[in-house]
Amino acid sequence: MFGFGLPAKIKRIVGKEAVLDRPEDLMLYEYDAGINRSMPEVVCFPRTTEQVSRILKLSHERGVPVVPRGAGTGLSGGSVPRKKGIVIGLARMNSILEIDLANERATVQPGVVNLELSKAVEKHGYHFAPDPSSQKACTIGGNVAENSGGPHTLAYGVTVNHVTGLEVVLPDGRVVEFGGKSLDAAGLDLTGFFVGSEGTLGIATGITVKLTRLPESVATLLGIFNSVEDAANTVVALTSAGITPSALELLDGWMLRTVEQALHAGYPMDAGAVLLIELEGISEAVEEDAEAVRLICLRMGAREVQRAKDENERQRLWMGRKQAFGAVGRLSPSYYTQDGVIPRTKIPQTLRKIEEIGKRYGLQIGNVFHAGDGNLHPLILFDVRDPEQTRQTLEIGREILEYCLSVGGSITGEHGVGMEKLSMMPSMFTDDDIEVMTRLHDVFNPGALLNPLKVLPSARSCREAYNPGHPSLGESK
Repeated sequence: MFGFGLPAKIKRIVGKEAVLDRPEDLMLYEYDAGINRSMPEVVCFPRTTEQVSRILKLSHERGVPVVPRGAGTGLSGGSVPRKKGIVIGLARMNSILEIDLANERATVQPGVVNLELSKAVEKHGYHFAPDPSSQKACTIGGNVAENSGGPHTLAYGVTVNHVTGLEVVLPDGRVVEFGGKSLDAAGLDLTGFFVGSEGTLGIATGITVKLTRLPESVATLLGIFNSVEDAANTVVALTSAGITPSALELLDGWMLRTVEQALHAGYPMDAGAVLLIELEGISEAVEEDAEAVRLICLRMGAREVQRAKDENERQRLWMGRKQAFGAVGRLSPSYYTQDGVIPRTKIPQTLRKIEEIGKRYGLQIGNVFHAGDGNLHPLILFDVRDPEQTRQTLEIGREILEYCLSVGGSITGEHGVGMEKLSMMPSMFTDDDIEVMTRLHDVFNPGALLNPLKVLPSARSCREAYNPGHPSLGESK
């Protein structure tokens, strides 16, 4: 595909030490945290916007596909190079360019790790509110691409609610500015349009974000239930009572035991489920809400409601939640994480449906998710070396998402469509819906050279994205 001299030209742009082209090196970039694989032909690591621009101009001239990549923590195949070509790794563009406390803004390069920005401004009483569970590793550029959420999405919103400006390199190499430091820039809201476009419209090389003041008071509660049904019904009850925690997470019994055995987070091993509930704000309001939450939990069947006594205990409870996926790795060679969204009132029946599906296929499914906004993350345990288990796992994932749609939900809340959910887009959108989205995409990326075969389906891409019998799980040959 490359043709004569292209790898050498890329080396001249970024330096030969910043280019990988040996098969043993490229293997590390053929996958993300999902299960799809496809190897690139070269990986490069620019340090500047100008270098990214030159690489995209080169790819545009030669007709070579390019895929941007952050930390590789994505779960929908978004950084998998389906048509091989060039992977642009943005990990070396990791500088915090400006912290503007007077205007409560920061400007960063895309490779800045999410948690590092919060650490940089914590001493000033601020943080960066979006907090994906992978925030110790994931990058802000990746958060922008996927419009990532996290446990505290319930109160603070997703990434798009915290990005005010972008420097973007378009697929043909042009550099443009969307938005800025102000809340409402003149003209069309191209910043909001770009966030969540999954690397298909351009590459963000500069990102201006809001900084949020740390709350005066925080209360972290652990509601302990004998059944997942009671915990799920409590989520509905809290919503009905008009209480909006900053975070409301649910772990079912199997999952909390898996986490506790691995991490010793303080979850009771004999519980059927736990709710991790966090409240933030003015001290008096937090205390009032904490008591109201405690009483609602007890009324809905909680056998106990614990409260973190100090910051260490709070961090331990959150460690269990944020490292839950990793804890599953001790028990299974592979797991498949789904990302369906449902109305909160449908949580009890949806968890019953997930349990029924798992029993029917004979595979274990653990549930740990953002209950407050109905964003499910069922983990299906399987052995990727077993073709039949792999086929069944993909079928389970599809059944779960189809059920989410049937109760008024969505196929993704924060992980993105990527290549994983391409075949399900027509189940959620009409042909006219998809045509409009495709026309908008083609304005920015008319040759589909930037992250091709992602997000928007064609007949061919749907067949490739969902092919359970294919050993590469949808790899484009």
